[in-house]
Parts: sequence; structure tokens; C-alpha cells
Amino acid sequence: MITAYIDGGARGNPGPAGYGVRVEAADGTLLDELHGALGVATNNIAEYNGLLAALRWAVAHGEQSVHIRADSELLVKQMRGEYRVKNENLKPLFLQACALIRQIGDVRFEHVRREFNKEADRLSNLGMDASELALRSR
Repeated sequence: MITAYIDGGARGNPGPAGYGVRVEAADGTLLDELHGALGVATNNIAEYNGLLAALRWAVAHGEQSVHIRADSELLVKQMRGEYRVKNENLKPLFLQACALIRQIGDVRFEHVRREFNKEADRLSNLGMDASELALRSR
């Protein structure tokens, strides 16, 4: 089982947004780090993009068991089915995540406090920085 620490954020909400993902092997060895710029988006959209990046990585690498750790309680509870997805902008992202989960098989979600998600937060800030830079250069 791999573990993916995911995060997303937006400066301004909505504002320049990005996501970050740290993928670790079962023994804690770093497998990969991902981050991306999203332009202007909300925090929740950025969080879901972090999840999608982690799930796509898992599918591309043939992983069949994934532990997702996120500091977004909303995302974790929605993915566990404890909360309904009411926001129309999140529904397509949620459905994409569900489709990827079906390809993987075993995906578990855990809510972690922010201080235990520092590397994913650092990576999501790189994504937000890239979004700010792209928006300024327009």
C-alpha cells in the first residue's frame, strides 16, 4: 500500500490556486512529489485536484492499494460518503475521483491535522506560486 499526502489551496479563495502531493511507499520512502498550478480556483477545487493527481499517479503506476491522507475534512468525508457533494463545481471532480478509485480497487481516506501534512502543503504552495506568476504575466 502506498500513502499519498494531498493538499490544495487558494490565496483569496477563490484566488491563485495549486495542489501538492507527496507519494510514499509502505516503508515511508519517498516515491514522488507532484504539484500543479490551477489558475484561479477555490480551496476545495484545489484539494480535489490534489486528490485526482494522487489517484492518477496510482493508476499510472499500477497501484491497487492507496492510503490518502488529507487535511481537508470536507474532502475526506465526501469521499467516504459521510457528506453529500452539494457544490456543483465539485461534483465533476468527485465523479472523476470515484472513477479512478474503481480502477485502483482499495483506496482509504484519513483526515490528518495540518501539521502532519507539511510536505503536501509545501508542494501546494509551489502550485499557488506558479498560478500567481502566470496570472501576473498575462
